[in-house]
Amino acid sequence: MLTIGAFARASRLSPKALRLYDALDLLRPARVDPETGYRYYAPTQLERARLVAWLRRLGMPLARIREVGDLPAADAAREIRAFWARVEAETAERRDLAAFLVDHLLTRPRTRPRKDLTMTSPRTPLALRYAAHSDRGRVRPANQDTAYAGTRLLAVADGYGPAGGPASTAAVETLKELEGLEGLEGLEESAVPAGEVLNLLETAVRDASVAVQNATEAQEAQEAPGAGTTLTAMLWTGSQLALVHIGDSRAYLLRDGGLFRITHDHTVVQSMVDEGRLTPEEATSHPQRALLLNSLTGTGPTTAPDLHLHDAHPGDRYLLCSDGLSTVVPDAVIRTALTTAATPEAAVHTLVTTANEAGGPDNVSCVVADVTTPGA
Repeated sequence: MLTIGAFARASRLSPKALRLYDALDLLRPARVDPETGYRYYAPTQLERARLVAWLRRLGMPLARIREVGDLPAADAAREIRAFWARVEAETAERRDLAAFLVDHLLTRPRTRPRKDLTMTSPRTPLALRYAAHSDRGRVRPANQDTAYAGTRLLAVADGYGPAGGPASTAAVETLKELEGLEGLEGLEESAVPAGEVLNLLETAVRDASVAVQNATEAQEAQEAPGAGTTLTAMLWTGSQLALVHIGDSRAYLLRDGGLFRITHDHTVVQSMVDEGRLTPEEATSHPQRALLLNSLTGTGPTTAPDLHLHDAHPGDRYLLCSDGLSTVVPDAVIRTALTTAATPEAAVHTLVTTANEAGGPDNVSCVVADVTTPGA
């Protein structure tokens, strides 16, 4: 038998990691001394320990490693291959954006990025068709969500606390000022670089934080403090959609029949999933699933908002929604509704109705936008 120190050296895992893996039932010691609590490991456990170390270097969550480690070798290999394929797919867009930004910062001629970075020609005219719908739901006494869809801006904000309604409204009203900006159409020929659109959004979020503070401070002076709002919004440039995201409202993309979530929840439970402490299935029923790590509170977000650029394809359909939809309606049902609805108006009403039929425990807001060619 090996002590935890000797086993750590042999497996190249730290004693701290071994204690964590013991607590998560990922790598239990062969024996624990009943009097001293010292952990002892069998030499035959080294193979599993090394597998755990390798999979952690790949970035696999601990909960997934536990599942893979219990599989036969062939099945484990298949799962690792599938995991890495998903990692490559999720990082491809960020890799392409980084390549474009490097080209831009090196002051190369302002032309379109490499062909593989852009799916639409700069001369291909595109347009948006959009709709927004917000509903109180069947339980809450008032609607604190705000949903908006316009020619340039799509936005959903989910307010919380005693002044949650004014907070969400103030955030969206501030971003609506982007509707009047000139120079966003045709960024390829414009003096405004594509990366500048993200800067515009980030500045608008800072302004929205001030607006949230102004909208809530009077009411919070009379009631309990703690108001704030999530914010998920997209700004249309004519060929791309720039995304800004804070909180646990979500954005989805329906492309070629596949549904992809393009935002990451800023919640305690999502951080536990990322760390491997919870499985996605366990997260759906966790009592703290609505506890936010980041939101607009009037004093600025605790961390910088997520900012991304998305190239638009004809036929794309985007969904922005508050968690009143995503917590009660499975992604498979959302995908079916988005696939079968003929128009954005039909889609938003179908999704809100589906959430209410599932109990409607929260306010529910949806914005749906289709990328089309003019006249289509």
